[in-house]
Amino acid sequence: MWGSLRKLWGKSETAASSFADLFADMHSHLLPGLDDGAATLEDSMQLLEGLSALGFKKLCMTPHIMGDFYKNTPESIKAKLQELQEAANARGFGVALSCAAEYYLDEWFSAKLEKGEELLTFGGDRKFLLIETSYMNEPSHLRQVIFATQAAGYAPVLAHPERYTYFYGRMENLLSLRETGVLFQINTNSLTGYYSKQAKEVARQLIKRKAVEFLGTDTHSMKHIKVLERVVHEPLFQEAIKLPLLNTTL
Repeated sequence: MWGSLRKLWGKSETAASSFADLFADMHSHLLPGLDDGAATLEDSMQLLEGLSALGFKKLCMTPHIMGDFYKNTPESIKAKLQELQEAANARGFGVALSCAAEYYLDEWFSAKLEKGEELLTFGGDRKFLLIETSYMNEPSHLRQVIFATQAAGYAPVLAHPERYTYFYGRMENLLSLRETGVLFQINTNSLTGYYSKQAKEVARQLIKRKAVEFLGTDTHSMKHIKVLERVVHEPLFQEAIKLPLLNTTL
């Protein structure tokens, strides 16, 4: 199976070159059995194969941590990373693997922050912390939580700001959030209109204003890998990778 996949993705030289230039993917759900991403280790390996063939050299996997729904912990996430790393080593993958988490800004997150519990970050000493909210409803305490996160020494990175419908038609409000020091990560597949036309338009506006620090695949399944094969042909992607993105520094 792995040989056939290599043959399939090996045909897309442009894709491999473009994503190789991006170097690192800092948002994906490849760790097995933790959330709505890869269900099994074999699923994880298939997704790892796909991202590797597309040219990524480093993957930081970020399973959801969300209240009572995804009760993942640093310990459980690190254990799955070790499991995947051992399997990847056994099959000769040369991609560097690491983990963080995608934290949903709910009361459970606030409690972890207040208690000083370990939060999984990426970027080493820069302590980038990936956060997300409801897609539909803006949290009333959004700015307060962001301030508390920064006060605790973290650099918050808002996952896929182009997908939050409560910011549609409110670009200045979204940009004012960034002025507080929040970094923005756009999903690469948003650049094809995969999620919606509105999401693509917000992504376009953010790229035009150079208000993007990271691109992330947010890969959950093979259908996302298939879309990634088209991303590199999008003029919007070619524009985005000209920005001073932080992916290459990870």
